[in-house]
Amino acid sequence: MPADSVPVRPFGAFILCLDRAHTGATPLASESLMPRTLEGQITMEKTPSYFVTREAPRRIHRMSPDTKLIVVVRDPVTRAISDYAQTLSKTPGLPSFRALAFRRGLGPVDTAWSAVRIGLYAQHLARWLRYFPLSRFLFVSGERLVSDPAGEVGRVQDFLGLKRVVTDKHFYFNATKGFPCLKKAQGGSRPRCLGKSKGRPHPRVPEAVVQRLRDFYRPFNHRFYQMTGQDFGWD
Repeated sequence: MPADSVPVRPFGAFILCLDRAHTGATPLASESLMPRTLEGQITMEKTPSYFVTREAPRRIHRMSPDTKLIVVVRDPVTRAISDYAQTLSKTPGLPSFRALAFRRGLGPVDTAWSAVRIGLYAQHLARWLRYFPLSRFLFVSGERLVSDPAGEVGRVQDFLGLKRVVTDKHFYFNATKGFPCLKKAQGGSRPRCLGKSKGRPHPRVPEAVVQRLRDFYRPFNHRFYQMTGQDFGWD
């Protein structure tokens, strides 16, 4: 089947049993849940926590060593604040961002807090590279996915060996949400925009706190740039 007609099959809730409660001795119970992929088809599955879960690289490699891996990353400081905003919306009365991000006021950064730890992309990638070569990865810029969605989605299509069917004709910017929405090129159907939980206002974080985090992440960001061969411009 030619690449421009390859059907892409999204798969819904595929759980790899990779949370912290499982050990290396636990069988990959959900291997059998993945749908059979026929020749000429691509099956896609997404779970953000895979990238930061220690057991994920080994288990996924065991399941399918030829898997292609797409990782969307964004400025780790912005990501941490966004993570906090989401948690705060579900848990009113949460301590301040500053209190969670640092120990003893503006002391050492607390990397035990998941909102901070997730942004240590170089550390997470190092684990994956023990099992998969860099050529199996595509790193998508979360910032460019907003400013140039067609360009980043075009890179995804190239990476998967697909014709660039989705182009700039399929996007428009929703100023209310602050994100692009997806539409059919010829119109005639309702555009698909991000859900209500996306695009929420971020809490105000003191500039001194933001700067301390930027200083903290800078060496990790530079290492990540070197590992991926991409400068994401977060500094």
